[in-house]
Amino acid sequence: MGKPKALLLGKLDHAQDAWNAIGEIAELTTTEASNRGEFLEELRSGKHDGVVAICDRAPPSIAQTGKWDEELLDALPESVKFIAHMGAGYDSLDIAACSARGIFVSNCPRVVEEATADCAIFLILATLRGFNNGIMAIRNGTWKGAVPPPPLGHDPQGKVLGILGLGGIGLNLKRKAEVFGLKVIYHNRNKLDDDMAEGAEYVNFDDLLAKSDVLSLNLPLNPKTRNLISTKEFAKMKEGIMIVNTARGGVLDEDALVDALNSGRVLSVGLDVYQQEPNIHPGLVSNPHVCLLPHLGTSTVETKTRMEEWTIGNVRSALESGRLKSTVSEQVHLLASSPQT
Repeated sequence: MGKPKALLLGKLDHAQDAWNAIGEIAELTTTEASNRGEFLEELRSGKHDGVVAICDRAPPSIAQTGKWDEELLDALPESVKFIAHMGAGYDSLDIAACSARGIFVSNCPRVVEEATADCAIFLILATLRGFNNGIMAIRNGTWKGAVPPPPLGHDPQGKVLGILGLGGIGLNLKRKAEVFGLKVIYHNRNKLDDDMAEGAEYVNFDDLLAKSDVLSLNLPLNPKTRNLISTKEFAKMKEGIMIVNTARGGVLDEDALVDALNSGRVLSVGLDVYQQEPNIHPGLVSNPHVCLLPHLGTSTVETKTRMEEWTIGNVRSALESGRLKSTVSEQVHLLASSPQT
């Protein structure tokens, strides 16, 4: 019997040697498809028959696959048992459909925590201090003499930072925020043990909205969290609250956000993610109190290298042991009953 096949989707930028090393235990393959239609044609032609594990090097791979929905999953050869996804978030994969098809999925936890929390800190300071107004004033040639002058910013010391989703990234953000004198409260679906929360105060969802001076969104996107922050939630917040989102654009209703900005309920906003990337709501683009980043949360050489290495490590683990290193939480309960490859 020949070696199992491992398929690389997307382009590796930092860990090609690690992928090449898997050639010791697997036949390495790739795709010539430049879009979803071409990839589906390859699958249906039998080109990828025998593939056991897929290295999904997102986001470049998204151009080739689109969403991993039932149509795409049904086109995969029966041999496919693992998809190693490069990203902490994995809302581009229909996990229920993967489970029904007998395919286990992994993501990249932990390795993204530092860089994403750093990005959130930048946006928190930008929203508090109104830095985007200053940047625009320089670029527009109105640094001196603007009428009216841009509003003064606010110090972080003593402000309440509400973290919605105190997971790995949220905890990393907590530690960094406290250096700037912010008091941290949080809400999770389930309260953490006190030691795990590292002293952060747990509050219910409504209290998080009501007490926060700055609200940071650090939760995954799924059917329960889509548009979790919308019109009725803004109505429960302090007048002049500031919002930061480095999670997924879909958790924040952008139409409602623009309305809240225009009404003054929300004072300023820092965003790294959007509902319809790369398209951004025009009401956000035009507002000088909104600091926008083009999804840079994990965009460092060091973090991307670790993410590629982690994802490739999941492929190796799947091929050698029949188990992924970091199976997504929705599938953990299935591991005990799954056969070894």
